[in-house]
Amino acid sequence: MAKPLLTLDGGTTCSSWNYCGERLAAGSVDGTLSIFDFRDPASSSYLRSTFKSKIHEGNIVKVVWLPPEYGDAVACIFADGIMSLWEEVAKDSQPFQWNMCKSFGSSSMKVLDVQFGISLTILKMVTAYSDGYVRVYELLDPLELKSWQLQAEFQNVIDSVSTSGKASCLSASVSWNMQKGGSQESSFIVGYNSNTSELNSSKVWEFDQAHQRWLPVAEMVLPEDKGDQVYAVAWAPNIGRPNETIAVATSKGLAIWNLGLNPDHDGRLPVERIALLPGHEGEVWQMEWDTSGMTLATVGHDGMVRLWQSNLNGAWHQQAAFKPTS
Repeated sequence: MAKPLLTLDGGTTCSSWNYCGERLAAGSVDGTLSIFDFRDPASSSYLRSTFKSKIHEGNIVKVVWLPPEYGDAVACIFADGIMSLWEEVAKDSQPFQWNMCKSFGSSSMKVLDVQFGISLTILKMVTAYSDGYVRVYELLDPLELKSWQLQAEFQNVIDSVSTSGKASCLSASVSWNMQKGGSQESSFIVGYNSNTSELNSSKVWEFDQAHQRWLPVAEMVLPEDKGDQVYAVAWAPNIGRPNETIAVATSKGLAIWNLGLNPDHDGRLPVERIALLPGHEGEVWQMEWDTSGMTLATVGHDGMVRLWQSNLNGAWHQQAAFKPTS
């Protein structure tokens, strides 16, 4: 029988494990950030609370851990569009404390999603904003998480577009290709839920070193579905497949895409939708792949957690579904 490791407080809106699976960060509707640790990681017996504090006047809607090479730090996105970075540090022989080191966003330019990746040994932060722009930041000093510099900003479009009125985006989703990085330029996918159809479809962006700019190299959408709002995207880890696998959730359902690795003469990568699953009854809120890239977990408006896998013939299906108990 499954044994619960922790029961989170009522009002918890989001949670996230760190890269090692030894620490859990949780955000609450009242702006409280909580950090939990395994007392003995080797036995994984239970989690204990090591930090709990109200860090903002408002709902925390997402918590994201930074890569472990940069210490223990999290990014918190709040319902009002502000994002802040929090780092666990020790000062003057005092116990470790969590301190805010940087904030982004405003009431007119809200942060909707954020992801971190390492490219050419530099930590990069991709942020999707409510004005429809993607902004990529670089960390100038690996020992100072407040030393960020804007590296690029662009709209999530294939070609330049002029729209009447300002883009209004309700949500966005970003996912890094974690197989690249280190000594390589990374790539990521981003999709929007907005009033501007050109922004919505999920697009893969890759940095062109020769021209020093980010370029769209693939678009995960069928011609008849262009403009559909995107709720979530998730790039699967690759342990040897000849192509990349990406999940995209829209109002049409949960789509599984194959992304080829060999670009055509225009620099675009081939894409193929290999499955369209019924998904949840309503929006998909979050998607996560396991470390093998073989199983996809999704949670949505219907309150269900669903696991998806492909069989030996490559056909995708729902492997299990869970409804959290109170």
